[in-house]
Amino acid sequence: MKAPIPPAPVSFVEALLFWLKLGFISFGGPAGQIAIMHAELVERRRWISEKRFLHALNYCMLLPGPEAQQLATYIGWLLHRTWGGIAAGALFVLPSLFILIALSWVYLRFGDVPVVAGIFYGIKPAVTALVLHAAHRIGMRALRNGWMWGIAAASFVAIFAFKAPFPAIVLAAGLIGYFGARRWPAVFALGGGHATAHQGYGPALIDDDTPTPGHARFSRSHLAKVLGAGLALWLGAMAGLVATQGWQGTLTQMAWFFTKAALLTFGGAYAVLPYVVQGAVEQYQWLSGPQMIDGLALGETTPGPLIMVVAFVGFVGAWLQQVWGPDALFAGAAAGAVVVTFVTFLPSFIFILAGGPLVEATHGKLGFTAPLSAITAAVVGVILNLALFFAYHLLWPKGLSGPFDAVSAAIAVAAGVALFRLKWGVLPLLAACGLTGLAVTLLRPYLA
Repeated sequence: MKAPIPPAPVSFVEALLFWLKLGFISFGGPAGQIAIMHAELVERRRWISEKRFLHALNYCMLLPGPEAQQLATYIGWLLHRTWGGIAAGALFVLPSLFILIALSWVYLRFGDVPVVAGIFYGIKPAVTALVLHAAHRIGMRALRNGWMWGIAAASFVAIFAFKAPFPAIVLAAGLIGYFGARRWPAVFALGGGHATAHQGYGPALIDDDTPTPGHARFSRSHLAKVLGAGLALWLGAMAGLVATQGWQGTLTQMAWFFTKAALLTFGGAYAVLPYVVQGAVEQYQWLSGPQMIDGLALGETTPGPLIMVVAFVGFVGAWLQQVWGPDALFAGAAAGAVVVTFVTFLPSFIFILAGGPLVEATHGKLGFTAPLSAITAAVVGVILNLALFFAYHLLWPKGLSGPFDAVSAAIAVAAGVALFRLKWGVLPLLAACGLTGLAVTLLRPYLA
C-alpha cells in the first residue's frame, strides 16, 4: 500500500480564498469554528498536522480574545508570514462585521414592525437559555474540584451581591490560581479538551517534525517591530478620535472601553459579556438591557466569533448618541461598529504575531495555566449572573412591579429542554423560537 503523498505547497491566493470562505461558514461558536478548521485544515487539506494544530490551539486558549479567530491567524501566519496571519484573522471577522452592520440597521429601523418585533420576542428567551447553557458547558469543563466550585461561587456572589467589576474578579481569580498552584499544583492544572492528538490523517504540509520556518523563529527585533506597530496603530486611532470627538466623545469612550474589554476576554465571549453589560448598559447607557439581549441574538445567528456582538453595541450606541449628527445616523453608527471591532481584535493580532515565535520554540512545554484554570472557574459564576440579568429583563420587562411574562417563561423553558436534553444546535433553536414568538405576537390580538 502506497504511503499518502504530502500536500503541495499552498499559494497565498488559495489560502486567501479559504479564509474568506471560512469567514462566511464559521457558525457554531468557538467549538464549531475550531471543528470546521480541524476538518478542513487537518483532515481534508492537511495543511497542518494535528499535533501542531493543537499546540497552536492550546496557546490561543491561554490568551484573552476569541481563540478560533486567533487560531486562524496563527495558521495563516505559519503558512504565509505576517500578511498571511493578518489576512486569515481579518477575513474571519469582516463578513460578520458587514452582516451585523446590516442587521443592526434593520433592527433599529424596523424593530417596531410587528413581524420583526415578534421574531425578537421569541428569540430573547432562547438567548437566556443559551447563556445558561454556556455556564453549564464551561462549568462541566472547569469545575473539577471543590476549589473550583468555591471560586465560581465567590465570583457569582461578588458580581451579583456586591457589583464587583469584572476586571477585579479576573485579577483575583488569576492570583488565586497563580499562588494556589504553588501549594496544590494538581488542583489548578488546566484540564480538558485539547490535550490528545489523533493520528492517521497522513503527512501534512506543516507536519509534526517540519522545521520551524525562518519567519517563525524568535528574534527580539521582530518582537519589537510587532509590538511597536500594534501600539502605533492603537495610538493613531485613539489620537484621531480624540482630535475629532474629544476624550469624552462617544466613539472615543467606546474605543477606550472596548480596548480594556479586549484584554479581559479570558474564557470566550460569554465571559466578557458581563463586563460589556456593566459598561455599555449600566455605566455608559449606550443601549438598554433588552437591546443587549437582542444584540446577542443577532451575534448568535451570524458567522464569526460571538464577541462580534460588540459591533452591535457600537452600532446601536453610536446611532442613539447621534455621534455624527441626526443627518448621518447610519454613517455614524457604522463608524461606531468599525471602531469597536478594530480595538477589540487588534490585541489578538499582536498576541499571535508577537507570541507565535515563542510558541513555536516550545512544542509540548506550554505552562503557567493555573491562573487560566482559576479564571475559567470564576467565569462560570459571572456567566450565571449574566443569565439572571437577562432573565430579569425577559420575565419582568417593566420591572418587578410590572406583570410576569408567562409566555416568555414558557419559551425559555422549552429552549432549555431543547438545549440540555434534545441537544439542539443554536440556529435551529433560534429559528424555532423566533417563529414561535412571531406566531404569539400575530395571534395575541385575536386571543385577547
